Amino acid sequence: MESSDLTETGTMRHVVYDRFGERDVLRVTESPIPRPGEGEVLVRVHGAGLNPIDWKTRKGMGFVATQIENSLPWTPGYDAAGEVVEVGEGVTTLVPGDRVMGMIGFPVTGGAYAEYAIADAEDLAIVPEELDLIAAAGVPLAALTAWQALFEVAELESGQKILIHAGAGGVGHFAVQFALERGAHVIVTASSRNRDFLAELGVHEVIDYHTTDFTEECYGLDVVLDLVGGETGKRSLQTLSDSGVLVTIPTVTADDVVSAAEAMGVRAHGMRSRPDAFHLDEIAELIEDGDVKVHVEQVFSLDQVQAAHELLEGGHVRGKLVLDCR
Repeated sequence: MESSDLTETGTMRHVVYDRFGERDVLRVTESPIPRPGEGEVLVRVHGAGLNPIDWKTRKGMGFVATQIENSLPWTPGYDAAGEVVEVGEGVTTLVPGDRVMGMIGFPVTGGAYAEYAIADAEDLAIVPEELDLIAAAGVPLAALTAWQALFEVAELESGQKILIHAGAGGVGHFAVQFALERGAHVIVTASSRNRDFLAELGVHEVIDYHTTDFTEECYGLDVVLDLVGGETGKRSLQTLSDSGVLVTIPTVTADDVVSAAEAMGVRAHGMRSRPDAFHLDEIAELIEDGDVKVHVEQVFSLDQVQAAHELLEGGHVRGKLVLDCR
């Protein structure tokens, strides 16, 4: 079937919610397959990655919720990997059949939890042949967050000492590998169950946050990547050197952490990740070379989206969760 026939006559299954709330607001419905506009492509989604922003938005928390509250029902999901099936006007970089991944529809459009999704061509990167499309779906948002935090905001350099909180999670396990690849000395807080996983990644030191106070173990650090926020972020400020910097990712507590840093006379920044195909290409190259691995803890079908959100919300996922949208 030609892609144009597909979009004129076909329907697709996708996840929506028409009000904010608990996991039971998530449901699967059918709609016509959308057509790509200028600069856009239609992707047959194989995998959709799940991220903490997904459940927070579903509950009505944070910036995105305020942007979409008047345009529900809404299909969540920013991480998509799949095959291009149709290209819109003006797209010269991609053709049908290309295997792509990207952080799509960010922040207001979303749409990855679906059999088909529209993406801006400039947000997509080619998936290395070595990487299957389900695993590729776990890459974009988490890896871009880690990359931009480490190399744009913190300006991490070889030989520096970095502490990464929640190093076994989605953003964390990418940040660990990027920092090691850059030649940094990497210290991680994690639970004891993730010690072996992190050792396999090559981490220099693992601090079990259940039994050990990291502020007594760490001092004079060049960089802290705070993926936990709140009190953990504030206490981390004590571990920085005079020239050190903390980057805090959870937006809900970022202002508090940055204010605490100002009061102490040290540097801290919040940040919002953004789509960037150039960064994604560099990340894809590291994956292709075997320097970075994507860890997918569990794969769910579209119909299992509520169970996926339950695990996601628990906050102890090792690596990534992915919806299989095929």
